[in-house]
Amino acid sequence: MEEKKTIDWTTLWKKDDWMSVWIGFIILIIFLAGATFKLPSWRWMTDGAFNEKINGYVKKAEALAKDAEAKGETGILAQTQSLKNALDGKDRKAIGNTAGDLEKAAKGAKDKDVAKKADKLGKDLKRDATSTIGKVLSGANLLQALYLLIGLWILGAIGMAFMGMSVGKFTLGFPIVYILSAVSFFIAGNTTVSYYGLEVVFWALLIGLLISNTVGVPDWLKTAVKTEFFIKIGLVLLGAEVLFTTIAKVGAYGMIQSIIVIFAVFYVCYWVAKKIGLDDEFASILGTAVSVCGVSAAIAAGGAVKGDQKKVSHTISLVLLCAIPMLIFQPLIAKAVGMAPAVAGAWIGGTIDTTGAVVAAGAIAGEAAMAVAVVVKMAQNVLIGVVAFILAIWFTFKGQAAGEKPSAMEIWFRFPKFVVGFIIASIVFSFFMPEASAKAVTSVTAGLRGWWFTLAFLCIGLDTQFKELVSMGGGKPAAAFLIAQAFNILWTLLFAWLIFGGVIFPVPKF
Repeated sequence: MEEKKTIDWTTLWKKDDWMSVWIGFIILIIFLAGATFKLPSWRWMTDGAFNEKINGYVKKAEALAKDAEAKGETGILAQTQSLKNALDGKDRKAIGNTAGDLEKAAKGAKDKDVAKKADKLGKDLKRDATSTIGKVLSGANLLQALYLLIGLWILGAIGMAFMGMSVGKFTLGFPIVYILSAVSFFIAGNTTVSYYGLEVVFWALLIGLLISNTVGVPDWLKTAVKTEFFIKIGLVLLGAEVLFTTIAKVGAYGMIQSIIVIFAVFYVCYWVAKKIGLDDEFASILGTAVSVCGVSAAIAAGGAVKGDQKKVSHTISLVLLCAIPMLIFQPLIAKAVGMAPAVAGAWIGGTIDTTGAVVAAGAIAGEAAMAVAVVVKMAQNVLIGVVAFILAIWFTFKGQAAGEKPSAMEIWFRFPKFVVGFIIASIVFSFFMPEASAKAVTSVTAGLRGWWFTLAFLCIGLDTQFKELVSMGGGKPAAAFLIAQAFNILWTLLFAWLIFGGVIFPVPKF
């Protein structure tokens, strides 16, 4: 009889599953203790793009001036006139300064409606006027980028040391991985690029793929290509952002839709994958990715089934490639057919597989749709742990001889430990902290989570070659994924209409 598994306490620091949890907790504790950190800014707008927006800002300024005059807000009226003069001159620096003055004047306005409009106009215009390449490449901003590099390196080096890996080799390669990730942020930071929903992880993956499939990745750089370690840290931080109080805003609506969608879409994907000849492991990873929330779910599923990392990377590539046309066409379709904002948001949030793409698509569909889409996506994110747990139990049973029951230890051995970190972070930030304090911390850690994800996606690209993608399964994984995604789009649309469209339940208010 095979010897039963016992607890190996060294896994608490020798495996990236656990080490990612500790690093994630260290980050959260640091900021819970009151530490502050300003992340480098990457947003920039060309002069041409800014000038195209000036006419729109002039109209808003004129409308504000009329309201201010009618309400007797002379201070706002004077600043609005100064702003119009600055806009006519098209001097971005002068416009930014005048917009800042309008923002200050808004604080002294007595009429709340006028004050709100003035504050928003001042903030929006100041942000656009000051979002220049010069600001991104300024000494102060690059210094913040250097501080971030040092901080991420320290955390990564701690992990390498405890896991018994070479800190020296990691130190040699990590700055390059970081710089390439920073380039991704710079490209994605362009307002025109971001408008079309091409988020930073897409550029990171693309840069990585271009390098790996052209010049290749040298051995010294491979020592810093730690995909799973980086992304698992990011997922632990994501747990702190997934607040159960936020999910409660959709009540049973979001959860009902998420549960119906997840299990139906998973089954269809798994069935199709098996029919065309894929193994249980690959079918489960694909099914979880397309049904739950894409990248995060694929990583969790891969951990639960102890899957091949190449299968996980292949699935992630499919998720990202498929997300681009979906984030463009779904909101356009929603607008074209006059879809209700709640239905459009629930449809977008339930189908598009990356949170960033959900936000981008929701923004195209409208603010109301975006709010619903984000919350529905969060509801799906909550279920990552549930799905991972079910897969861990299922594959544990599959690995047993007929008539044998798996022990709890065997189930625990298979369960991805970083999911535990995700759940603990979510519970602590949801129930043991004031919502305001939780959001204050996550406003910083969300940016850091984005960095860990970007590092991971760059590494996925660096570790992926097209010839391997083509050879893997002979196109069968892509076929299964696309068929399941098509079903996902139609199935989710049906239940978004039934649940959020007032057919079964009253239309929810957000």
